Amino acid sequence: MQKILLPKILLIDDEEDIIRVLSMSLRSDGYDIVSALSGKEGLDVFKKESPDIIITDIKMPGMDGIEVLKKVKEINPETEVIIITGHGDIDTAIEALHYGASDFINKPVRDEALSIALHRAKDKIDIRLKLKEYTDDLENMVKIATEEVKRKSNFQTKLIKSSNDGIVATDDDWKIVVYNPGAERIFGYSRLEVVRKMRIVDLYPPKIVGAFKSEAENKRNDEGLPWREITVLSKDGENIPARFSGTVLYEDGMAMGSVAFFQDLREIKRLEKELINSERLAAVGQTVAGLAHYIKNILIGLKGGRYIVDVALDKNDTDKLKNGWQAIKRNIGRISDLVLDLLTYSKEREPEYENCLPNEIVNDVCELVEATAREHRIEIIKDFDLSIHEVLMDPRSIHRSLLNLVSNAIDACTSDEYTDKRWQVRVKTALEKGNIIRFEVKDNGSGMSDEVRANLFESFFSTKQGKGTGLGLLVTRKLIEEHKGEINVTSQQGKGTTFTIWLPYEELSNTDKIAERI
Repeated sequence: MQKILLPKILLIDDEEDIIRVLSMSLRSDGYDIVSALSGKEGLDVFKKESPDIIITDIKMPGMDGIEVLKKVKEINPETEVIIITGHGDIDTAIEALHYGASDFINKPVRDEALSIALHRAKDKIDIRLKLKEYTDDLENMVKIATEEVKRKSNFQTKLIKSSNDGIVATDDDWKIVVYNPGAERIFGYSRLEVVRKMRIVDLYPPKIVGAFKSEAENKRNDEGLPWREITVLSKDGENIPARFSGTVLYEDGMAMGSVAFFQDLREIKRLEKELINSERLAAVGQTVAGLAHYIKNILIGLKGGRYIVDVALDKNDTDKLKNGWQAIKRNIGRISDLVLDLLTYSKEREPEYENCLPNEIVNDVCELVEATAREHRIEIIKDFDLSIHEVLMDPRSIHRSLLNLVSNAIDACTSDEYTDKRWQVRVKTALEKGNIIRFEVKDNGSGMSDEVRANLFESFFSTKQGKGTGLGLLVTRKLIEEHKGEINVTSQQGKGTTFTIWLPYEELSNTDKIAERI
């Protein structure tokens, strides 16, 4: 059984008999006792022995009990001091309590009163020790937790700094607080130029700023902003292609900041261009060999037209001369289209954006093919979205792509074996979310099988049996991809085909709008 250690007690009294009696009584209870016969002597013993409890008489010659109490509390505030007072010294006892005495007992000192006072002093010491243990434990737990948080923070900081992606975080006022080396490489600004000095409006493209603020205002906290390709304007004025994703951070339903991730696509885009150019040059090389049969047909047509013209001139036959000249013109047109397709497909081209009205471009395409369509009893149906206004796009890409598709649709109708049909080619425009315009060319002609549809965009694939090279759709897809758009085809044999193009557009600037109103 573990022995309970009792506190060490210092007895201070100028009466030696009282010291002797109290010492005997307390030692018999198991206490470790030291004593002194004056206040000054008591302080010396206190400094040497460091007792837990002091029992001192309040009235002593020289240094009294109040003075001893004050000096003891200055040296060690946690030492418990019990004051022994005479009858009629209640005011002095209260003064002693004011200076930090734990208790007071009256003379003559009774064992019961002394036991109670010591018990209270011991309880205070025990409570203080337990509090110290709890405090030490708590401080240790806080230290461990702090070290863990610091470790995780250091790990996250290193992770952010070592990331190849640009990582940018803001506070609730959209001020940038995290800006890693990856972001420095993309945006061109140093960390010192950005952190706590810039807001997202100073760094991000306007569309991304708007998306973040809309997300915060609507308090949406699902999967954040999805990955998308954007263009970032660097410090040097360079347009940097990048992939972006981000999310607004919430706490108790309130936006407390945001984090954005940027992937630098410059090297990927460069490699893509090299690959596309290589594939395109390879395709052009294949075309030179693959066009022999098509060019031979054109030459046959030219020779035939020339023969008719020669005969007509010999016989002075005006009608035959017209027929021969029309044959020559048709084949010259085929040569012109072939050369134009080859040049367009073989050269790298950047879209030339300018103010345009998409519906007017599509209408012009329809008017160009109207006569041919009418000649073959094909109805051209225009279905334009009137909410589409003037925007920034590449009108030449739109015109060339749609002219190819509408011409193909007419050919699909003329080659349809079901001659009792009422053939139609519907050309539609529609405004979609995200600054996208959808162009649709739908016919009810011959349609195509799954095998044919799968090979549509392969080099030299044509269903026109010697009347086409297959370059038209390759050129169309190239123009659309250069415009950052997409093309899709659905078809059912004998039922018809639908080509759909999605092209992005930019809104006109305020300056353009003002000039337009003027």
